[in-house]
Amino acid sequence: MIREFAVPAPDARKMWLLLGPVLLAAVVGIGIAAREQPRAMFLFPLLLLPALLLVAKFRRSRVLLRDGELVVQAGLNSHRVPLDALDLEHARIVDLAERTELRPMLKTFGTSLPGYRSGHFRLRDLSRAFVLLTGARRVLVLPERSGRRLLLGVEKPQALLDALLAQRRQLPSV
Repeated sequence: MIREFAVPAPDARKMWLLLGPVLLAAVVGIGIAAREQPRAMFLFPLLLLPALLLVAKFRRSRVLLRDGELVVQAGLNSHRVPLDALDLEHARIVDLAERTELRPMLKTFGTSLPGYRSGHFRLRDLSRAFVLLTGARRVLVLPERSGRRLLLGVEKPQALLDALLAQRRQLPSV
């Protein structure tokens, strides 16, 4: 059985704060180049297509619970964790504005845009985490037995935690 937990879409206005100026600079550069070489105008669609594909990919983040495994698909990154590798007794729902030590600080492999963070990060307390955040309020923090953490910004974090606990109870004991 597969259960999907909705991830709020990142605020497109915040994403365009970064992508907009980059695209604008590229468009101006192509426009200047087109004065000398008219064929440079054909670069416009080639420039716009990857930007739109990236925005669409970021908006398609999801968290799945299937067959004793938690699957996080976050933009260009994904992470799979067997339920028995999670320390669910210490899982918490937190507000990152209050628990600043859990805020992502250093991106080691991932994406960090205004209003969207995904991938592997070092937190302010220097621990390692896989992160999928579109906001800082009501974040589910799932410690792994390896010492790493998962920070998930799903719409209903308590529902995900309850589903994890219920599915873990159904797993055969080792």
